[in-house]
Amino acid sequence: MQFLDSYKNIFLEYLVANRFDKAPHNLYHPVDYILELGGKRIRPLLLLMAADIAGNKKDEALPAAMSVEVFHNFTLLHDDIMDEAPLRRGKATVHEKYDTNTAILSGDVMMISAYRFLEDYPPQVAIKLLKVFNKMAIEVCEGQQLDMDFETRENVAITEYFEMITYKTSVLIGAAIQMGAIIGGLDDQSANHLYHFGKNIGVAFQMQDDVLDTFGEPKVGKQPGGDIIQNKKTYLYLKTLELVSDDERKELITLYNTKPSDPSSKVNRVREIMQSAHVLIHSDEVKGEYKNLAFSHLDAVQMSDEQLNQFRAFGEYLLKRNI
Repeated sequence: MQFLDSYKNIFLEYLVANRFDKAPHNLYHPVDYILELGGKRIRPLLLLMAADIAGNKKDEALPAAMSVEVFHNFTLLHDDIMDEAPLRRGKATVHEKYDTNTAILSGDVMMISAYRFLEDYPPQVAIKLLKVFNKMAIEVCEGQQLDMDFETRENVAITEYFEMITYKTSVLIGAAIQMGAIIGGLDDQSANHLYHFGKNIGVAFQMQDDVLDTFGEPKVGKQPGGDIIQNKKTYLYLKTLELVSDDERKELITLYNTKPSDPSSKVNRVREIMQSAHVLIHSDEVKGEYKNLAFSHLDAVQMSDEQLNQFRAFGEYLLKRNI
């Protein structure tokens, strides 16, 4: 979308200007490596957009945008270690390119650096930003733990899945928008509604990401079928269990209790069962419900329709990724 280009350009310039190009090289080079792998930069762009719309303060918001992007990539780096993932955005993950100990330590310094980018805001603003950031950071860790717990649990409710993705993914999107609104000077109530807009759009975004992981092509940038290989209890899996016959349900549960050395047959069979259940139709319906809930929060924000339409356009853009 053209109106996002200006945000992306200034953020990428800031990212380059703040490269982690210093000693010890073995600590900081992996940080630059993962930050330079690309991606849509959704979270920092949302933060800049919120600050710009709320108070024409996109330049002042750049350090906070960098904080959010560094934190997000820190979580990806550590997630990849836990998932034993070989690819991230089509390239070798940090622990594959370097080694696991290096990846852990480089992730640690990223987490600390994310806070340092928030140091220079005025005290009243910094306190608000840190409260939002700290709440989000803890919830992301809780979401990751739930995700790992689900891998070995036989019974996971769909409601638990939504709690997990809300914490693991959605709260960071919501926090990014809220932090931008705070920097832009928006009132607390409106900033909170923008948080809930981002959180609910984030759930829909994660559902789409699960679909891409299961049915997308390798060019999407991750190992195809990674969620199936890792036995992740996504909405696609949980809803399929409800829809299929008893025999297929037993087969699917059995498949999710195995980790074969060559997972291709497992991935293909799970896809077949999910497709036979027409689970993508149900996924699209729920994704639409979260999108509508997200947009309903915009109605309570003290901004003009023209300003709010930029958030709506971003939400539409975010959910239009195709398999």
